[in-house]
Amino acid sequence: MTFTATPPGAAAPPAAVTGPEPVRANRWEYPALAVLLLATGLCYLYNLGANGWANSFYSAAVQAGSVSWKAFFFGSSDAGNSITVDKAPASLWLMELSVRLFGLSSWSILVPQVLLGVATVALVWVTVRRSFGSPAGLIAGLALAVTPVFALMFRFNNPDALLVLLMVAAVWAMMRALDDGRWRWLVLTGTLIGFGFLAKQLQVMLVVPVLASVYLVAGPPRLGKRIAQLFAAGAAVVVAAGWWILAVELWPVGSRPYIGGSQNNSIIELTLGYNGFGRLNGNETGSVGPGGELPPGGNGMWGQTGITRMFDPMQGGQIAWLIPAALVALVAGLLVRGRAPRTDRARAQLLLWGGWLVGTGLVFSFMAGIFHQYYTVALAPAIAALVGIGAVLLWRDRSRWWVRVMAALTVGLTTATAWMLLSRSADFVPWLRWAILAGGIVATLALLVPLPGRAAAAAALLAGAVGLAGPVAYTVDTLNTGHAGSIPTAGPDTGMFGGLRPPGMRGDMPDGVMGGMIGGPGVDGGPGGAQRANGGPGGMPGTSDAMPGSGPGGMPAMMDDGAPQGAGGADGGRDGNRRGGPGGGLLNASSPGDALVALLKDDADAYTWAAAAISANGAAGYQLATELPIMPIGGFNGSDPSPTLEQFQQYVASGQVHYFIGGGGFGPGGRPGTTSAISQWVTGNFTAKEVDGVTLYDLTAPK
Repeated sequence: MTFTATPPGAAAPPAAVTGPEPVRANRWEYPALAVLLLATGLCYLYNLGANGWANSFYSAAVQAGSVSWKAFFFGSSDAGNSITVDKAPASLWLMELSVRLFGLSSWSILVPQVLLGVATVALVWVTVRRSFGSPAGLIAGLALAVTPVFALMFRFNNPDALLVLLMVAAVWAMMRALDDGRWRWLVLTGTLIGFGFLAKQLQVMLVVPVLASVYLVAGPPRLGKRIAQLFAAGAAVVVAAGWWILAVELWPVGSRPYIGGSQNNSIIELTLGYNGFGRLNGNETGSVGPGGELPPGGNGMWGQTGITRMFDPMQGGQIAWLIPAALVALVAGLLVRGRAPRTDRARAQLLLWGGWLVGTGLVFSFMAGIFHQYYTVALAPAIAALVGIGAVLLWRDRSRWWVRVMAALTVGLTTATAWMLLSRSADFVPWLRWAILAGGIVATLALLVPLPGRAAAAAALLAGAVGLAGPVAYTVDTLNTGHAGSIPTAGPDTGMFGGLRPPGMRGDMPDGVMGGMIGGPGVDGGPGGAQRANGGPGGMPGTSDAMPGSGPGGMPAMMDDGAPQGAGGADGGRDGNRRGGPGGGLLNASSPGDALVALLKDDADAYTWAAAAISANGAAGYQLATELPIMPIGGFNGSDPSPTLEQFQQYVASGQVHYFIGGGGFGPGGRPGTTSAISQWVTGNFTAKEVDGVTLYDLTAPK
């Protein structure tokens, strides 16, 4: 493929609806693509079972949707349809269909996510290849596959995997629209965005402004038609997302599950509040803080905001390796294509990926609400695409002195970034940062010189090895390590607890701070575990006292390797090690013993719910172990007002709930009729007994 700019002084050719210049396939291209996709799939499948249930919150919802079509449609946490997960349900559907076909297992839940990852790599390849040729597409696909957070999340069951696939698919469809200006591609773009909304709601909208603005500027038709087509794309977004929202809003409230994550049983509130603007400004009612919510403006517990946030210790190892290279590639590419016609598709694609990276990166950097490291997977396709494009453009124009300077700058910044990130985990492959430093210096100097063909190729290969060595090492560590819980992280453990850190705190959390988040039952074995520990104002909820196997203030006592005693993730997975006992907690699921599972299964068919437990993760482990509906009181955070005390009393009176399981919650919702009121009513009216270290109340046998 050739790239020619309009000569100075010559008139630009008129915009026309023309097809793309055909890309000739080299003999090696499709075999190389097959190797890339096959290697990605096999590597992501390797050691997949070590992740166990991964995020048990979503795995429990998958189990529910695999046995109840109503739970499938709404995204219910339990087959009794008491409450939904705190997202729209689309990300669960493929996993639920897999479980219906193959039965409930870790593999039947996670293999579909791996397939989504392979499909995303293929989509990046085909999109980049369309405008920049096969080498650029293959480099972009490789860079994406070895991005640590990408490898993590496409072996996990959070909604981010489907979200990222649909965002990439929307860019692909927009590039087709930029090729020929046909209405169908604009409508398809809008449809993909709409389904992305059903995966993770408003996050997909971060790419909408750049999609629309690039087409408005570079689309082939006349301006009036371009505007009309964008309205059609907007209508497609509304239809693709709105059908489900409308169904939920019109469905009789009494016959559908409560909308988890909302405080008023409203999908609109969930979309605009907890999962919407609350993430930006930190005003998230029902979020994870004292009393179940963050103070206005957030409380800094998710790390410091600012322009360098993506390079901070909590996020850097996940995504930052190639960000400098991507930004330099964006600038260099725009300079190379700067005098091309308005409809130049190469420049348009640069603007699409660049706008995605810069826009989404800035939002992530300054959002004051809940933010976890794994959110950065949404940046990975844009970074990888720009790296692939930049590598090819800089190689093709290496005869220009300023292009060589840009190439050297790219390698130099990438080397410095790798050195910084690897220095934060100095015990992890300690020789690697020195090798990268040495190789980076050599490659940087070599790229400044106009070398002959083979020498230039050798310098380029060295530069590629320098750029990918760090992320490959982190990705290999990620594949070799089991990950479970609500806040997984890629690469070696740097001691950062999922981005959750009070302002001013460094290193390990102080005793009691995390007690209520990872702790199990309270000291009396009752529903307790919900009071604040050691805490002054602004402290995090903790347990009322030391739980079994815990340190002061309810913080689990640590073994030599830093894992809580009596805890463990999926097959010892690192993130799962933050679980605080058999009752589970906010971030990790319960882990019931055999006797408790057998007791819950006994006569379970006579009840709508075999048991009820505080919080979704408190209920998830029991549900996955028994494959029976377990009511998650209060939803994910334990702060949703569902069910109310009166509703729960009615369920018990009508014989719909067999047991109440003590412990496992994050804390009371801080309002009458929610978790604290239900817990107090249960302890005051029913007798407790302990089974496998878990306190159980038989709700059919009052005191």
